Amino acid sequence: MLYWVMKHLLLGPLMKLFCRPRVDGVEHIPESGGAILVSNHLAVADSFFMPLMMPRRVTFLAKREYFTGTGIKGRFKRYFFSGVGQVPIDRSSGAAAQAALDTGVRLLSEGKLLGVYPEGTRSPDGRLYKGKTGVARMALESGAPVIPIAMIGTDRVNPIGSKMWWPHKVVVRVGPPLDFSRYEGMAGDRFVERSITDEIVYALMEMSGQEYVDVYASKVKDEQSADGAKAG
Repeated sequence: MLYWVMKHLLLGPLMKLFCRPRVDGVEHIPESGGAILVSNHLAVADSFFMPLMMPRRVTFLAKREYFTGTGIKGRFKRYFFSGVGQVPIDRSSGAAAQAALDTGVRLLSEGKLLGVYPEGTRSPDGRLYKGKTGVARMALESGAPVIPIAMIGTDRVNPIGSKMWWPHKVVVRVGPPLDFSRYEGMAGDRFVERSITDEIVYALMEMSGQEYVDVYASKVKDEQSADGAKAG
């Protein structure tokens, strides 16, 4: 109910009014059953526009800290992130990372659409970065179809480094499911998981038109933070 209210009565109408979002290829979204929606990640706005334009509810795995705040602000954040379809997970350790993968597989087995950003974090400069293999592990363990989605224009709505949103046209481009059936039963093979992840990111590159960088985005962000600290 809360998700419906946020999508159809609160956020959805405002986003449609100011950003005129369009979805192409929505017929590739299955009418039922679990599926992994893999997307590039240009801005915080991605997690709002993607589910807005999907015909079914999309669930994301979000940092637990979004749900643990206190006071009025904490309650508002819990209400907000629950309303946009996010599920809290602990991502602070290796064991927590495995728990997150297990949660993703469970949600897929329950027939949910799971939104995943293979890059692991927002792009620091608008380019497409190396994917992390957790998405491949979930695909292999669940057997769920993997559907690539390119977000276009969200970085103009919500520019890097800005907390403000600006009116700009957004396109959500949905591609046909990627076929990884040839790797069935090979979960845990790191070479297979890397191959699948690279194939996913390549599809996103072709659909989005972004330049690809064979480095993890998180590493680039860490280097930028270190350089900023030195400069300070």
